[in-house]
Amino acid sequence: MIYDIRHITRFDYQGQAKFARCNLRLKPVAWPGQELLEYRLVISPSGRTYPTRAEGGLANVMRLVVEEPVKFLSIDSISRIAVDRPAPVPAADDPTLAEVAQAARASRDVSPVGPAAYLFPSPRIPLDRDIGDYCALDLQPDRGALEAGMALCQRIRREFKFDSDATLIDTSPHEAFVQRAGVCQDLAQIMITGLRTAGLPAAYASGYIRTIPPPGKKRLVGADATHAWVLLWCGARIGWVGLDPTNGIWMANDHIITAVGRDYGDIAPIDGIVLGAGAQKLDVSVDVAPEMEAAA
Repeated sequence: MIYDIRHITRFDYQGQAKFARCNLRLKPVAWPGQELLEYRLVISPSGRTYPTRAEGGLANVMRLVVEEPVKFLSIDSISRIAVDRPAPVPAADDPTLAEVAQAARASRDVSPVGPAAYLFPSPRIPLDRDIGDYCALDLQPDRGALEAGMALCQRIRREFKFDSDATLIDTSPHEAFVQRAGVCQDLAQIMITGLRTAGLPAAYASGYIRTIPPPGKKRLVGADATHAWVLLWCGARIGWVGLDPTNGIWMANDHIITAVGRDYGDIAPIDGIVLGAGAQKLDVSVDVAPEMEAAA
């Protein structure tokens, strides 16, 4: 499947923004099952960009500096990407969760895609006893890693309500867990908390899902915006698999990874500082269209 993706972020300022310096993590990363074919970044009305190093996780980071006063700032990220990623199929010979945990602790891979970086608490995803106990019902050590991961993913889908009014960007996993409600970020962070509490390497994936479903299928929750889900490392042979607790499905051909980190703080699509007076208004739109629909 080839997707054309357009992600537009616009800031309108009550006064003038006299200076801005932002980190943009909008260009999709290289990841198994997807290939970036084309990419363009359009900044209006002004600004200069240059690549910089990701401070955590795996991301293509572009630094944007605006040095002239502006009344608005538009950031238009345009991608064309090919995705060929079949959904995983649990098998009898999958490693158990105990074996995965042991292999992760023994791994010497300290790269941004190694399991070691995702075993421990992170600034936005601390360990939590209540969440750990909840998730432990599906995470018995002798259970196959893929089967157990999907069981937990689907239980969160059944027992939590997707509610965009229930949480804010800085709501903690514990707060969302108590409410049994939140958005994709909250459900992903709850699942990651439980997996890490069980000694398993779990990463936060940020990206997109297909906006319009194939004929006869339901529309995925989280379309028309950036989406978040979970990556679970299942040993060296299988590697990372994606689990989407918002929809209760595997990461497959409908998902595009933009960045991978310990939590949202590593891979926020845009963050930084703006100097100016007055309030600002933010509008974000995302469209993920298969090539045939984009050409129609």
